[in-house]
Amino acid sequence: MTDLLQLTFSGIATGSIYALAALGFTLLWQASGTINFAQGEFVMLPAFAMLFFAAQGAPLPVAFVLTIAVAVAVLGWAFKRGVVDPLFRHGMMAIVVATIGLSIAMRNGVRIYSADAHPFPSLFADKLLRVGGVTVSLADAGTLAFALVLVVATQAFLARTLTGRAMQAVAQNTESAAVLGINVPLMILYTFAINAVLACAAALLVTPVYFGKFDMGESLGTKAFFAAVIGGFNNSRGALLGGVIVGIGENLAAAYISPAYKDAVALALFMVVILFKPQGLLGRKEERKV
Repeated sequence: MTDLLQLTFSGIATGSIYALAALGFTLLWQASGTINFAQGEFVMLPAFAMLFFAAQGAPLPVAFVLTIAVAVAVLGWAFKRGVVDPLFRHGMMAIVVATIGLSIAMRNGVRIYSADAHPFPSLFADKLLRVGGVTVSLADAGTLAFALVLVVATQAFLARTLTGRAMQAVAQNTESAAVLGINVPLMILYTFAINAVLACAAALLVTPVYFGKFDMGESLGTKAFFAAVIGGFNNSRGALLGGVIVGIGENLAAAYISPAYKDAVALALFMVVILFKPQGLLGRKEERKV
């Protein structure tokens, strides 16, 4: 039982990182109808940016803040204006293909810069904590707490601030929001900026474990997408639920079946949910006119 609890807690911590990336999927989809298949690389690139700033002598918190500024400009504004806006009128398939191509380009671009795995400093000390008879690492506890704070803060921003409510209005009905005087393009830009910030946070949490590698975003982006679908692509709370389910499932499969099946868990869960509840566990059915 103790081992099960430790595996579950560790899985929740890992799943919370997936949830941060998955939340970006759901926010972009709700606000602009965009699916970004370069989401994993949007986590990988900030990791290398933080490594760069750290190599210049910046402390990790300063490197993180500088990376957020760069990410908001490049992965937020430039991505929206340079990729999404020109292709949006051509339909979803054009954006999907473009973001897949962008992910390949980003991955190979960083590979040219460095194909090595780079160690990354952790926010948390290498210590073990004893909680109710269960031994957990400070890194897992800190990762879970940090990720939960970000997810809850994002939810509070969307639900309790004027800007957040305006963003939700845009997500529900763009035309009606524009009639009400809401600056729709600005609200959508805010969504892309929030996605960039969440990607930086995911990079800060995941890179100390998996190291900074050019292909680190490939697996992370896939699992985050599966987590978003499992939880409900049109429900931002579903991103947290989906991420936690995937994280726990991976840990239990690796411990009780075989580590070789760890990466297949997200796909298996994704297929089961799609078959029996296509809208996701917390998602709602959407009717579209044809």
